[in-house]
Formats: sequence, C-alpha cells, structure tokens
Amino acid sequence: MKYALGLIVLFLIAIQFIPAKVVNPKTDKNLEIKAPKEVMRILKNSCYDCHSNETKIPWYASIAPASFFIKRHVDLGREWVNFSIWQSYSPKEKDKKLGEIYKSVYHAMPLPDYIKLHKNAKLTQKQKQIVREWTGKIPY
Repeated sequence: MKYALGLIVLFLIAIQFIPAKVVNPKTDKNLEIKAPKEVMRILKNSCYDCHSNETKIPWYASIAPASFFIKRHVDLGREWVNFSIWQSYSPKEKDKKLGEIYKSVYHAMPLPDYIKLHKNAKLTQKQKQIVREWTGKIPY
C-alpha cells in the first residue's frame, strides 16, 4: 500500500513538469464579435472563458492534471468558435456557427462541468432565448 501511494505521489509530482498552459493570444479588437449589449454580456459571462482569447485562467489551471483538462477544453472551444476572431470567419462559416450556437445553448453549453465551478455561467431560459433570437435561426 505504501509503495502504491508513493508511486501515485511520484506520478503527480512528475506530471507537473509536462507543460499544459492556456495562453491568451493577442487579438485585434476589430476581429471580435459585434452583438447587442445584452448578448455580449451573456457571451462574456457564459462563453468567453472557452470560446475567446480572453480566458480567465484560474489558479488551479497550472496544476496537473487540472491543467490538461482546462487546456483541452479551451483549445477545443476556440476551435469550435472563437468570438475574439469572429470577423475573420467567412459569411458561410459565421452562418454555420450561428446555427451551432442556436442548438448548443439549449442542449450542451455551457458544459455541466464548467457550470459546477462557475455557477454564474449557467444560462437562464430567458438568456437562452435572447441568444437564440440573436442568431437569427429558425427552429427546425
């Protein structure tokens, strides 16, 4: 038992040396999404940590294994949609992303694991409706 515990502790120490850091790249503010104030407030409160270059990096993001999970979530989130570079998307890409946003605010976003640590990010029904109306998409 002592041997197994020692190996676990050694492993946890060793993984601290594996880099997994979230970096907020410099972004031209002209590329940021333009939306009504109410929509921007919702996006910044509930979406920007994973879907922009303005991630608020918590203290535990530098401690493995949490650092691995956070970096992966942010990387995937930015890949899916990055509000910091919205204006660089083609009209076709924007339209597709708006459709995905329309669906995801009711079914998937913000992620339940994220909400556990960021209770104020949970979207109310009214906020979901505001975002859906803003996307300009029609229910199917």
